[in-house]
Amino acid sequence: MIVTRTKPAHDTVLYDGRCPFCVRRIDTLRRLDLRGRLRFTSLHDDTVARDFPELPRELLLEEMVVVDTRGNARGGATALRYLSTRLPPLWPLAPLLHLPFSLPAWNWLYRLVAANRMRLSGGCAEGRCRV
Repeated sequence: MIVTRTKPAHDTVLYDGRCPFCVRRIDTLRRLDLRGRLRFTSLHDDTVARDFPELPRELLLEEMVVVDTRGNARGGATALRYLSTRLPPLWPLAPLLHLPFSLPAWNWLYRLVAANRMRLSGGCAEGRCRV
């Protein structure tokens, strides 16, 4: 886990705003955030490099990252696990995501989906399919 100097006022989800697959997943998370606890920011927004310089751009291009109000940055499957405890509609998934010793399997699955997200989106932003 990376700790950032910036401690955001709200848990902040950083994602690839140029990836159609990612944008659709974030739209789902927005709908599930019934209490408005999260902030969503595309990694391409200028504020990300300014507020979270500790987070390498390469990491942000590979996986969604959630920075909590203490500055703890969680990426990939670990971020999903964290969100499953923060968003009540995801609570039914939390026990499965938190099974002891299951994180390596979730990380593998997350990386598999992330590596194929442009193909899974059925199209590419701005005609490009490169990450």
